[in-house]
Amino acid sequence: MDIRPRRSLLYMPGSNPRALEKARQLPADGLILDMEDAVAPDAKPLAREQIGAALAAGGYGSREIMVRINALATEWGADDIRALGQFETAPDAVLVPKIDQPQDVVDAVLALDAAGVPGSVDVWIMAETPQCILNINAIAGAHKRLRGIVMGTSDLSKDTRVQHTPDRLGFIAALNMCVYAARAYGLQIIDGVQLDLEDDALLQASCQQGRELGFDGKSLIHPRQIEAANRSFGPDAAEIASAKEIIAGFEEAQAQGKGVVVIKGRLVENLHVEEAQRQLALAAAIEAMQ
Repeated sequence: MDIRPRRSLLYMPGSNPRALEKARQLPADGLILDMEDAVAPDAKPLAREQIGAALAAGGYGSREIMVRINALATEWGADDIRALGQFETAPDAVLVPKIDQPQDVVDAVLALDAAGVPGSVDVWIMAETPQCILNINAIAGAHKRLRGIVMGTSDLSKDTRVQHTPDRLGFIAALNMCVYAARAYGLQIIDGVQLDLEDDALLQASCQQGRELGFDGKSLIHPRQIEAANRSFGPDAAEIASAKEIIAGFEEAQAQGKGVVVIKGRLVENLHVEEAQRQLALAAAIEAMQ
């Protein structure tokens, strides 16, 4: 079971050295060092250079470090992958955008291998195009090296004309499909960004909705969003206490030979115990990071 905390994944532009430095001190579970949307075309070479130097310098602690490259079909994608192969220190993962079909995942892995990127570097993809959403089941199972999915709701909005609304009604089908595909293939999945930086209540509601939909965490565009994501996607004290109670009650009932286990009026089965164990393992991993 992959229990690495991914409550908050913060995009940081690779062309901004101050951002790369500041990221070492932020309480995000993971960082997405960006070569793509957050970087102007003329700054792409600088972003590659600075990301490589930042990884070599280290200091990011236990944070998971992803590098988002440009799409392979762009004029920058191949150079991004070649640069990754030459980095002194490899990231934890590579995030590949603009995936439309299973072959795109395979092509990305082949390109990474050809560039000498270590096999220990996980592959993640952006789910951000209509074709990707319609093909997500096949995409999620396209390669054993694929580890996770990040929703790209901004690009999806542009391509589909679905509007950003507080309830995200127009995105629900796509979000559901991607969560189901991720779970079917044992992948991690991260919710899309919240663009409004001033509405704290909207951010909190979006994070809570993301957890209710089954996401492991949320992608973020500003450090001020970290706290809300960490709070929403991590088990709180009440959930931890409930998980311990479920496990203890189930074990006690089994020891007594009871075929039916009821805790505080609720039927408890093995599937509930497994989820309780996952919650406790996540809580322990979060505590270890702190």
